[in-house]
Amino acid sequence: MIVPTRTLIPLRPAPRGRKALRLTAGCVLSALALTTLAACGAEPAPGNRDRTERPKASASPRPATLAPGPAGLTPVFKNAPRTPASGSPTVALTFDADMTADQGPRAAAGERFDNPALVSTLRRLKVPATFFMTGRWAEEYPAQAKDIGRDPLFEVANHSYSHHAFTDRCYGLPTVPASRMRADVERAFAAFRKAGVEHQVPYFRFPGGCYDKRALRAIAPGGVTAVQWDVVSGDAFATDADAVARQVLDGVRPGSVVVMHCTRSAAPTTERALRTIVPKLRERGFRFVRVSEQIRAAGARG
Repeated sequence: MIVPTRTLIPLRPAPRGRKALRLTAGCVLSALALTTLAACGAEPAPGNRDRTERPKASASPRPATLAPGPAGLTPVFKNAPRTPASGSPTVALTFDADMTADQGPRAAAGERFDNPALVSTLRRLKVPATFFMTGRWAEEYPAQAKDIGRDPLFEVANHSYSHHAFTDRCYGLPTVPASRMRADVERAFAAFRKAGVEHQVPYFRFPGGCYDKRALRAIAPGGVTAVQWDVVSGDAFATDADAVARQVLDGVRPGSVVVMHCTRSAAPTTERALRTIVPKLRERGFRFVRVSEQIRAAGARG
């Protein structure tokens, strides 16, 4: 289904959006599958590295967020406008760094929920990306969280503290009570701050992509924008990198948000798939951006 040193999370109401999300077959995971997710990366053809994709130092210090929605519900962002105002069409690659609160023993036994090679590949290809990190992941890998969160190429967003569901019947995940939902989100942000994440953005991705009006209302006081996606990579537990690449390339349209994963044990083919995805999309004229740029393009408030 990762962040920076100072927190940029205004506590203000921000609501809207209530479209039910439906995952494609490539993303329908078992209960165990959703507890971890993995891998990120891509390699560009020599001489085909788009230097313009690096975030500009003059960018606004406050990440854009969607305007409040009706009835006090958290706003939901799915994709940017299909027709760019100017320049090349954009696409945002997002990577969920999943780890649940109870997976410490598995990590201690040697299972890897991180993916340093993925991060290195994104840097080598100069591909901006948004990492949606759980607080538990940041606690397990604080040095990596800090490293990702200090790189201006990336931004870190919130994927809950423990990857428990915010609705009932969400792929068998344990459920966070409504009374604890906002605290769960804030606990993850606190873990990012403790790890030293600097480029932290006020965006939240629901575990499993599952949400309803109750969840949108519960987290609204935190001032976050909920970020979903319109392209499912199908990389979770996939064994065929070519199939993952085809699914992404077939689904991407201008303004798309692609959901991928950044945990070695759960998404072992993602990095290899990106080696095809990145150059192919560049050949089509796409420019890679972070989610914050897409939200700004969608007419968000800054």
